[in-house]
Amino acid sequence: MRRERGISQKQMAAALGVTPSYLSALEHGRRGRPSWPMVQKIIGFFNVIWDEAEELQDLASVSDPRVTIDTAGLSPQATLLANRLSRSISLLDRGDIDALTNCLEDRLERVRKAPSTRPASR
Repeated sequence: MRRERGISQKQMAAALGVTPSYLSALEHGRRGRPSWPMVQKIIGFFNVIWDEAEELQDLASVSDPRVTIDTAGLSPQATLLANRLSRSISLLDRGDIDALTNCLEDRLERVRKAPSTRPASR
C-alpha cells in the first residue's frame, strides 16, 4: 500500500514515529507482529476504512515470522504434518506455497460448511 501510493519508508516512518529500519523489517517479515496501537497508526496513516482496514488488521495478526504450532492433544498425523512443514517450508517456492495455501483454504471451507461430526476444538 505504501509503494502503491508513492510514499517512501522514510516519510511513513517519520509519520508513525518509528525508524525507517523498523518499518523495513516489519514490511519484510523480519519483525514480530506489530502492536495494536501500531496497526491503528498505520490504518490512520493510510486513512482507510472498512475492508482495507480489516485487511491490514488481518495481515498484522498473521505477520509474526516465528510461528509455533502446538499439536498437544492432536493426532500423530497432525504432529507429523506440523513437523514436516516446519522442516521443509524453506525449500518451497512462491508457487508451491500458494498452491498449499489454496489447498488448505479450500479444505477448511469444506469443513466449515459440512455438518460437524468432530469433537469440539480446544
